[in-house]
Amino acid sequence: MIISRATNEARAAALLDRPWRLLIGGELVAATNNALYATHCPADGRHLADVPFAGRADVAAAVAAAAAAAPGWRRTPLIERGRILQRAVDLLRANAHDLGLMDGIDSGNPVAAMAAEVEVACEWLEYIRGVSFELKGQVLPANGNHWLFTRREPYGVVGRIIAFNHPILFAIQKLGAPLMAGNTLVLKAPDQTPLAPLLMGELLREVFPPGVLNIVTGDGPTTGDALVRHPTVKRLALIGSIPTGQRIMRSAAESGIKHVSLELGGKNPLIVFPDADLDRAAQAAVNGMNFRRTQGQSCGSTTRLFLHDEIHDAVLERVVALAANVKIGHPLDPASEMGALVSAQQRDRVLGYIAAAKAEGARLVCGGSAPAGLEDGYFVAPTIFANVTPEMTVAREEIFGPVLSVLRWRDSDDVLAQANALPYGLTAAVWTRDLNIARQFADELDAGYVWVNGSAAHYLGAPFSGHKSSGTDSEEGIEELFSYTQVKTVSLGPG
Repeated sequence: MIISRATNEARAAALLDRPWRLLIGGELVAATNNALYATHCPADGRHLADVPFAGRADVAAAVAAAAAAAPGWRRTPLIERGRILQRAVDLLRANAHDLGLMDGIDSGNPVAAMAAEVEVACEWLEYIRGVSFELKGQVLPANGNHWLFTRREPYGVVGRIIAFNHPILFAIQKLGAPLMAGNTLVLKAPDQTPLAPLLMGELLREVFPPGVLNIVTGDGPTTGDALVRHPTVKRLALIGSIPTGQRIMRSAAESGIKHVSLELGGKNPLIVFPDADLDRAAQAAVNGMNFRRTQGQSCGSTTRLFLHDEIHDAVLERVVALAANVKIGHPLDPASEMGALVSAQQRDRVLGYIAAAKAEGARLVCGGSAPAGLEDGYFVAPTIFANVTPEMTVAREEIFGPVLSVLRWRDSDDVLAQANALPYGLTAAVWTRDLNIARQFADELDAGYVWVNGSAAHYLGAPFSGHKSSGTDSEEGIEELFSYTQVKTVSLGPG
């Protein structure tokens, strides 16, 4: 059923009319001294809500609540933890549209896509619930009459910091592995897009035992840093930028020895060979940019499109036509496929890269500014530059916006070297009908996730991880579940 923009506006207004609260120890609480900060709608700049600004005392309270709940949650049988998680899934599914509304109006992403991401995240929770029975150890050979075996144990309190581009997807998805592994969780919602995670906290406070799930909001330097540096938190995970990941690694190391996993940025290549299906490759290039859903604000976007000289013009023409047809509009409008960038700062950052590309000699062939009639919001149309060379800023730095750089190539060794030349290594894609080329590039592209004749799609249970500066550890597969456990070896001798 298609819900009109007017209906969405009315329901959003009703949802916004509430006191927004942190979730700490099973209670919805204000921040210390009632500290608040404002969040705004990226589509029109209007004030949406004032949300709690969690200071160091609030983070300490959340960690203390999680620590108090940890022994009981750890002792809860795995099958019971799974039943509780399933109750959470059922409740989230029943409220998917409301969660998508808060996500869309707060982030600028289209509401229908955000509601659909609730289902994607719920499917992940069901997957992780099912595979959690693989949290088992091994019996090892031993000398004499000793038994040796290993077991997987939770860390205790886990801190997770999520990004603004998929707020409700990450908020739901990223609680599954820590909780099923027997940890308790303090989740820091994105400061730019806190509303959907806070609404999730309201819904789930009656599902999990008090203190098992805690949600705080605030900025990185205060709220995030307090979580990272807390001595009780021995396991941390971030989805964010490379500079943020570097800061968190430093802060974590300064405050103890901690297991830190990072899913960071990318400047990802998509390479098209002359034998590829050109129509499908062009569609993959547009899909790979994530213009729809997140306006190109995705670490996995394939933002460097390498087109072989023989098919360069033909594919570029197709890509431009497809990008120009993406429907841009207010996130609450069900017809919108692409919304607004998350903030004025992010819009200005993207426009700065567009200006730099022009100044360095790239040729603008699509977009480059806000669409007519949408100048009041933080909109930037799908933007494509041709005649890009590898040394240009637009070809080297992560923009995190709807800007695609198109580069020509002729020699396969050279294009492989260009694809691998940057410090990023998150995703890559190659389009060819030649199995030998596909195998070679899948082997030699230095990225954690490689699509052959595909782009953008994630598959349930397939690990997603970065090479080089794009991250550590794996998300989205059973490896993520294992990463929230420590291995203990037990030597059992005769009494």
